[in-house]
Amino acid sequence: MAEEDIIQMVKGRFPDKAMEARQASPNRVYINVKKEDARDVVGYLFQELGGRLITASGVDTRAGIEILYHMAFDKKQYKIVTVRALVPKAFPEIDSMAIVIPGAAWIEREIHDLFGVNFIGHPDLRRLILADDWPEGKYPYLREEKA
Repeated sequence: MAEEDIIQMVKGRFPDKAMEARQASPNRVYINVKKEDARDVVGYLFQELGGRLITASGVDTRAGIEILYHMAFDKKQYKIVTVRALVPKAFPEIDSMAIVIPGAAWIEREIHDLFGVNFIGHPDLRRLILADDWPEGKYPYLREEKA
C-alpha cells in the first residue's frame, strides 16, 4: 500500500469532511482536519487501519493552537501519519482522543497544562507536569500577544 493510498482511504471514508492531505516525504503523510472531525479521523486510523499513537503535540501559531496526533504504521510502506487540527486561542478546545485511544490521556493532560487546551470528554484533566502553585490561566507554551 503506497502513501497516496492512505490519503485516498481517509478521504473515501470521510467524503463529507473538509480536509487537506499531503505526502511530505516517502514515509510521512499530513492530514489537516477541522477540529470537530479530528476524533473520527484519528479513530479510523487507529481502530480500522491499525495505526499506533506515537504521541500528540501542540504548537502555538499565529492562527491558533495546532494539535497534532502522530500515528505510526510500522508494517506499511507509509510510516508516520499526522492528523493536524487547529483550535482557536480564544476558545481552545477539541474532542479528546482518550475516548478511542486510552494512551492519549497522558499526552492530552500535558498539552492541557502547557497550552490550556480543553480536551472535551477527557476522563481526567488534572494537572500533570505543572506545580500545584502554578497560576491558573497561565500556560508556559503560549506566546504572549504583543499589543
